[in-house]
Amino acid sequence: YTWTTPNGRKASILLEELGLPYTAHAVDISKDEQFMPEFLKVSPNNRIPAIVDRDTGISLMESAALMIYLADKTGKLLPKDGEPRYRALEWLMWQMGGPGPMFGQVHHFLRAAPTKIEYGIKRYVDEAKRLYGVLDKQLAGNAFAAGADYTIADMAIFPWTARHEWHTVNLADFPNVKRWYDTINARPAVTKGMAVPYLN
Repeated sequence: YTWTTPNGRKASILLEELGLPYTAHAVDISKDEQFMPEFLKVSPNNRIPAIVDRDTGISLMESAALMIYLADKTGKLLPKDGEPRYRALEWLMWQMGGPGPMFGQVHHFLRAAPTKIEYGIKRYVDEAKRLYGVLDKQLAGNAFAAGADYTIADMAIFPWTARHEWHTVNLADFPNVKRWYDTINARPAVTKGMAVPYLN
């Protein structure tokens, strides 16, 4: 259950990377479909993405929870134990607490707010640029967000950075982020996942 947002695309990128069969159910948040009773049974917090695993009957909301679940189910893209696992979870949680909500506020104040509120714009654009700087520093010595290996942390961060122009961010100002971004953007599964749900 998804829509054409960074959070929604986290799930579809991971499903494509894992090669798992899935059916994408479009939940058009511009039409308040996230409040429909049938969707609330899957996602009580009325947020996308959410999944129902037809193998187990387990349904999950919250992108990080379902990403951990799918990675653990398949044994891929999240280390099983030790420091590598916790580093991947650390950067996944960084995305959930930083770029997700903060970049979302940039989107709101620059693109959706009925009036331009300069304080809000400056506050959240400045925070977005700070977060790009944090990621750039992390990537200075690492191929990917959590270290040498591509993990669910990268898949969670990427769709938010794909809207860097919305954040008034030039990736050339963050060369390590640009290198990482270009590497991930070139992955065929990412291209496919970023196009879900397929809309006519």
